[in-house]
Amino acid sequence: MLTGQYTHSIDAKGRVNFPAKLREELGERFIITRGLDNCLFVYSVDEWDQLAAKLHELPISKSAPLNRFFFAGAAEAEPDKQGRVLLPAHLREYAGLDRDVTIAGVSNRAEIWDSERWEKQNEQLTAESIATAMDELGF
Repeated sequence: MLTGQYTHSIDAKGRVNFPAKLREELGERFIITRGLDNCLFVYSVDEWDQLAAKLHELPISKSAPLNRFFFAGAAEAEPDKQGRVLLPAHLREYAGLDRDVTIAGVSNRAEIWDSERWEKQNEQLTAESIATAMDELGF
């Protein structure tokens, strides 16, 4: 399970140091794609294959937009010896990533956020909204 929150900077070549703990969980190579809320989703190859299988089961009328969103811009990542991963320009642009990023482990995937946007997103969470969601899940 992917957990934790890490802050890093993107270098001039578009690379970011990917946290060792998350690299261990994701494997030697993983997939980076567009995510919700203008962040990037990072999947292990196994999780990516599961996502593809689930989408393949849907009728094309429902899967086509999702396939375009997730697969068309996806990139395979393989960290270099220093643990850096290249974030392709089209994905950096989609997520508004210029310099400071937050990489968060969120269960079965990691997310890469512009750090300022990450903070704003988390400011919207309240104890009441978390409690309501937990009640709905039966916790």
